[in-house]
Amino acid sequence: MRRLLIALVWAYFLVLLVGPIVYVSSQAFGDGLAAFWNEVTRPEALHGFALTAEITAIVVLLNVLFGTITAFVLVRQRFWGRAFLSGVIDLPFAVSPVIAGFMLILLFGPETLLGQFFGAAGVQILFAKPAMVLATLFVTYPFVVRELTPVLQTIGTESEEAARTLGAKEWQVFLKVTLPAIRWGLIYGVTLTVARAIGEFGAVLVVSGNVLMLTQTATLHIYQSYVDFNYAGAYAVATTLLAVSFLILIVLEIAKARAARATL
Repeated sequence: MRRLLIALVWAYFLVLLVGPIVYVSSQAFGDGLAAFWNEVTRPEALHGFALTAEITAIVVLLNVLFGTITAFVLVRQRFWGRAFLSGVIDLPFAVSPVIAGFMLILLFGPETLLGQFFGAAGVQILFAKPAMVLATLFVTYPFVVRELTPVLQTIGTESEEAARTLGAKEWQVFLKVTLPAIRWGLIYGVTLTVARAIGEFGAVLVVSGNVLMLTQTATLHIYQSYVDFNYAGAYAVATTLLAVSFLILIVLEIAKARAARATL
């Protein structure tokens, strides 16, 4: 029975993960390294990579700021509606990204109050970068919060209170005491955010319009290349994102181990 279970796990792993990875990688380099390089350096692909990196950077910065604040509020404060707020944070895990995109359309459509307000101000939200950032923020918001919450609960407030009694100001307490204690949990949350942001497709597809050289991210470029029968381009960009994800996985495992040791 033990060997059977191990064999089932390996079979599941090989069929669902290793098999597709090997196939995509082999197809990407099927025409040679020069063809692969030509596809990933096309202007459309480079624009997709750049736009993905830009959106990811914005989302990471916002999630670090507001995710950290949210985690502190949930752990250190007691207020009416706290349980409800904690539950709503996990909503992106339960809602399809496509639904999230449609919700943004309902919020910022041209006939809505918000849409008319931003339209009068000359700011385009839908089918532009702001909506893509908002969609990615929605699907990545829980990661930093959920990684910091257990860390904050574990470290408690004794060290912070001791620093305050010694005359430290609040910003000094955070930078010198709290941040070093939560840094690996924060890195873990940021790593998950980056991985989710660069791979986001459904919500971004709905709100971006998938305009070539304007609102087409790397994942949308893969989709469009496949639809246009440019399989080599789709496989090449997919393999590049796969390599980036693999590097993120390594960082994730390092941060996970460090965070586990920090909580001991």
